[in-house]
Amino acid sequence: MLHTAALRAAATAAALFGALALMACDKKSDPANQAAAGNARDKPGTDTPASSPTIKIGLIASFSGPFADMGKQMQGGVKAYLQEHGETVAGKKIELLIRDTTGPVPEVAKRLAQELVVRDKVDFLVGFGLTPEALAVAPVATEAKTPMIIMNAATSIITTKSPYIVRMSMTLPQVASPMGDWAIKNGIKKVATLVADYGPGIDAEAAFKKTFTAAGGEVIEAIRVPLKNPEFSAFVQKIKDAHPDAVFVFVPAGEQPIAFMKSFHERGLAEAGIKIIATGDLTDDHTLQTIGDPAIGVVTTFHYSLAHDSPENAAFLKAYLAANGAEAGPANFMSVAAYDGMAAIFDVERKLNGAMDADKALAILKGFTAQSPRGPISIDPETRDIVQTVYVRRVDKVGTELRNVELSQFANVKDPGK
Repeated sequence: MLHTAALRAAATAAALFGALALMACDKKSDPANQAAAGNARDKPGTDTPASSPTIKIGLIASFSGPFADMGKQMQGGVKAYLQEHGETVAGKKIELLIRDTTGPVPEVAKRLAQELVVRDKVDFLVGFGLTPEALAVAPVATEAKTPMIIMNAATSIITTKSPYIVRMSMTLPQVASPMGDWAIKNGIKKVATLVADYGPGIDAEAAFKKTFTAAGGEVIEAIRVPLKNPEFSAFVQKIKDAHPDAVFVFVPAGEQPIAFMKSFHERGLAEAGIKIIATGDLTDDHTLQTIGDPAIGVVTTFHYSLAHDSPENAAFLKAYLAANGAEAGPANFMSVAAYDGMAAIFDVERKLNGAMDADKALAILKGFTAQSPRGPISIDPETRDIVQTVYVRRVDKVGTELRNVELSQFANVKDPGK
């Protein structure tokens, strides 16, 4: 059975890259089959013909299932940028092609990417809420020479998987490592960790533990929970029985933080004196009001808060509301990453005067800097990962709303996972 599965996987991979290769060779056939592997154009890495009227952007993410909010938030951020800056750049109209992976289904993400570069001839692949999606698409971006902008997926290794990947979001080591330093300085000596059992969770666990134990702390319990549909009650009871000073948590934003917080309080961990420290996914601005008052006092380290006080964030929030309506709910870190991703694309197109050359685009992206709604950001040209401020925040009530209020910051944080 293992041999059969391996053959089936190999056949699938061969079909994917065979399709791209055929497109590269068959330049004299039907126009739909003339796209070369190089960004689905006649000659990889060369300029788009000046007559091309659009810049095509393929947005790949979950828009249905338990991670549907990820796609919706990224789409909301794209719409906010276009609301504020217009839908044309360098004389060309932005055309957004949205594709739903339905969840962390790598084979679906890969197929959608193949269709976008071969059939739809997109100029950029963007989105990728979950690491399995991003890793599955990385070889397609390489083969097709198509710039790929990560707007959420946060495992450290992602940018190493293709020279055409640039990340505008974060990595989990980048936001988890500072928490180890903060915890020790604030009297937390013994910690249990609870993380989702996939790339970002493992990264978060390792980065926090490295910083925390190096400063003299002790991890007395390490728990990994399934990525899909975890039942937190038994895990939370195990933490209570271990009697740590705090539990460090990473679970992906969306439904899981709500479920974890419910179990935490039903099992009486707060009353037992156990604090919560976490990455900001746990107190995501989009779901924080749903968690409610039990979240008050939770301390997180993260790169964006709805409460961030800056003119850029005020402008972003105004544009987000205008573009998406109040019914979309609050913006969050994924919508900011998408907003900044669009800013990077506009920067590329302005500098290339509306043309498209994949290698020139990557050179521009490697030098990208901006004053983002989250604060100053830049791309590390060596790793193609984002450099940004990581904030220590505490959930407080501001008026009638819960907010992640910034307490302190770590400036110019690179990904420590590389």
